[in-house]
Amino acid sequence: MLKSAVLMMLPLLITPLLSMRAVGAEPVGKWLVYVGTYAGAKDPGIFRLELNVATGEMTKLGETSGVANPSFLAIHPTNRSLYAVSEISDIDGKKTGGVAAFSIDPKDGALTAINVKPSGGPGPCHLNVDREGKNILVANYGGGSVAVLPIVDGGGLKEPSCFIQHEGSSVNPGRQAAPHGHSINLDLSGKRAFAADLGLDKVLIYNFDATAGTLTPNHPAAGVVAPGSGPRHFDFHPTGKFAYVINEMGSTVTAFSYNSETGSLTELQTISTLPDDFKGNNSTADIHVHPSGRFLYGSNRGHDSIVVYTIDESTGKLTWKQHQSTLGKTPRNFGIDPTGRILLAENQGSDSIYSFHIDANTGELKATGHSIEIPRPVCVRFVPWPIP
Repeated sequence: MLKSAVLMMLPLLITPLLSMRAVGAEPVGKWLVYVGTYAGAKDPGIFRLELNVATGEMTKLGETSGVANPSFLAIHPTNRSLYAVSEISDIDGKKTGGVAAFSIDPKDGALTAINVKPSGGPGPCHLNVDREGKNILVANYGGGSVAVLPIVDGGGLKEPSCFIQHEGSSVNPGRQAAPHGHSINLDLSGKRAFAADLGLDKVLIYNFDATAGTLTPNHPAAGVVAPGSGPRHFDFHPTGKFAYVINEMGSTVTAFSYNSETGSLTELQTISTLPDDFKGNNSTADIHVHPSGRFLYGSNRGHDSIVVYTIDESTGKLTWKQHQSTLGKTPRNFGIDPTGRILLAENQGSDSIYSFHIDANTGELKATGHSIEIPRPVCVRFVPWPIP
């Protein structure tokens, strides 16, 4: 009788223990990561990796060729299409770069080319998919312009439905004698676009119509940074109340407050990306707000580091927290996984990607001990893995 009673009670004793183990367990979690690089059209240019979020380990899954300099990438909201700039200055004798469309195989993440369309100007260097998945917005560095390319069923692209040539210059005759569109991003509503132009020292503001595929100047027309700063990449705070631009030439970050009703950007603060005692040459590249909204990260090329700031969530202002070496040379762009636990730093000058744990309390970075060799890496994009 006693033996029977004990056997009957075992499930009641074991189940809570299993539940406690499940609750306390750290989820492993993995992401499919696409890497854009500088490469010849016949060489592998887009790589796909598997990232283990718990450890930071990266495993190479495959590669794709066929596009010259697919440096910057964007993923469709459905996770079924990928888009890459072709950062070149001439296609069939026309002064334009390209935008390439690929389908994503949900089984293994492999890419299949769909088509390539002109970006409207030479040297496309940044692109985004709109919130509704209807259009690609692209910035052309060499041409100093922005354009919109509609997306058709199946993920392919049409010719540009809108093209805007920037005009003007700024104080540095060597770098700012003409406009240089360096990025284009959308606010949380998806109804305004923000184009950081290095040559103009402005973040130009546009009203965006996803249905028509058009950009029209907003009023006010721009957020302005100090002359000679060279604004490059731009990111919004998750609340939508603040925005940040990293200034390539000035090695600074400018924090703005954002009025979503008028579209205006008002400067709050400009802060250095470098240590006070740094004496060498430096230029900045990328900027990202942590998904929690508590931290901001930027990349330094020359100092070869990621600068970490804390964000005052009531004012939007920044306080320096850390400089972390990227363990390589010339970090270009970098990526934070959507869970906010891992940062991947792409060292273009040393053909490597290193992963770093992000401290959830302080935002500080710590090397995981994992890296992977990728030739001239520029940009990373994350896709859920397995793909839903």
